[in-house]
Amino acid sequence: MALKIESPSAVQLEAFEEPETKAVHSERPVWEERETYGKAGFKGLFTNRYVTICAAFSTMGGALFGYDQGVVSVTLVMEQFLKQFPEIAAGAAGSGFKKGLLTAMIELGAFLGAMNQGWLADKISRKWSIMVAVIIFLVGSSLQTASQDYGMLVAARFIGGIGVGMLAMVAPLYISEIAPPEIRGTLLVLQELSIVTAIVIAFYITYGTRFIPSEWSWRLPFLIQIVPALILGIGVPFLPYSPRWLASKGRDDEALEVLCKIRNVPSTDERVLREWFEIRSEVAYRSALEKELHPKLQSDTYKARIMRHVVAYTDCFRKGAWKRTHVGIGLMFFQQFGGVNALIYYSPTLFAQMGLDYEMQLNMSGVLNIVQMVACFWSLWGMDRFGRRPLLLGGAACMVTAHFIIAVLVGKFQNSWPTHQAAAWTSVAFLLFFMLTYGATWGPIPWAMPAEIFPASLRAKGMAFATMSNWFNNFIIGLITPPLVQNTGFGTYVFFCVFCLLALIWVWFVVPETNGRTLEQMDHVFHDRTGEAEQAYRARIENEMAATIWPNMTSTNEV
Repeated sequence: MALKIESPSAVQLEAFEEPETKAVHSERPVWEERETYGKAGFKGLFTNRYVTICAAFSTMGGALFGYDQGVVSVTLVMEQFLKQFPEIAAGAAGSGFKKGLLTAMIELGAFLGAMNQGWLADKISRKWSIMVAVIIFLVGSSLQTASQDYGMLVAARFIGGIGVGMLAMVAPLYISEIAPPEIRGTLLVLQELSIVTAIVIAFYITYGTRFIPSEWSWRLPFLIQIVPALILGIGVPFLPYSPRWLASKGRDDEALEVLCKIRNVPSTDERVLREWFEIRSEVAYRSALEKELHPKLQSDTYKARIMRHVVAYTDCFRKGAWKRTHVGIGLMFFQQFGGVNALIYYSPTLFAQMGLDYEMQLNMSGVLNIVQMVACFWSLWGMDRFGRRPLLLGGAACMVTAHFIIAVLVGKFQNSWPTHQAAAWTSVAFLLFFMLTYGATWGPIPWAMPAEIFPASLRAKGMAFATMSNWFNNFIIGLITPPLVQNTGFGTYVFFCVFCLLALIWVWFVVPETNGRTLEQMDHVFHDRTGEAEQAYRARIENEMAATIWPNMTSTNEV
């Protein structure tokens, strides 16, 4: 059933403006009104069990990042750890910078990992790029566990970070490409859920191992993170390929076979044939546009293949894609500048600022992480029920409120907490309220949306840009939070309050709703296909391809 579509020249595109063909662009196949594969939202997880299992398994990579976050917050204050690495102990020369560098090394590595995973996932497939990331992570984790000095530990965290960045980028990408639209948002929540669950597990592991009198108090938590990575690596060969990646490589029959398997329907089912058609027509259309944009890079030489990957990154900022790139990068920017990782990394310090003693600081830090995890569980139900945009707007409004009230209370009572216990616990309550609303909205959605908004040819690169934004801004937050807390006090919350307000305004004007749409319908969501000639050419591809699959079908519905 292969269909060869030649790239249109500018003259050919102009030809589509003629009356007899111009009308084609306003027509869509009669199967535009689709039937779903099962129930939407949380209930749909149980009617699409195989996809749910594959998605949950792939998010173990995200859990490795969350685990590191939870481990570091307690490990950095362990007496046994500071004895092994005196460079970061209080009072040592440059200890503040070295502690920040040690913490941020995983983000720097993850930035590079996410950047390279874009082309790797396109080259060797989504699932085998997971295997490469696992191997790199295992090397980094082994070195981290065996570290003897500060330099070795920093290098180990950097290597491990490369693997973490690759895993955190490819898991949402893979999930978005195997999930049916009615539960795609719910499945993508699993990425954030795996992160926050791992944070809680790691926090309480280190909370317990801190009582071990030897160096195993900190080596054991680092060693434990190898276990889920090994399980993920063993399971990768059993994961199905992404049908969209198979179609992009011209393996159409395999794409249909995988679609039938993950949708649990026979190859004669109209729903799966329709989805297969949409995937193939999208691939053909994007391939034709690529030939038009980069005609000199269509040879099969090694140099041309490399350059096609390179220009795909720049294509993310071209007309037809830049809006999506803006949304992907922006969501991750505001996710970090909302202040969540400042709370996770430095929550004991923030709770100390609210007047809590040392043990209560650690206990409330654990509660803070649990609250985020509970909220993330809620979003498994709420993401596809309420949509992305309403949750982002509501979450930003609640986060603004929380930061503002905390800023007022800390600014007024930070020097007199013992005599104002009610104000202190009110601050703690709103910190928990912040984490509750963040965990249900801005926690999972910035991982979900970038994975679903890009066209097939740019999805891996676009997701790479979004994930790179996450790691880069995470790195900045890790560096600026200690001096913010130390030098400005309540100004920390004012700073994050302003960015939450900017996030609210930005979402209102920029971010569209993607809930319930297929990946191939995102052109309509972002209003990218505005040119008459381009729409006509797209319609011609779809109609010609449809004729090879359903000869008796006609196009009658409008776009």
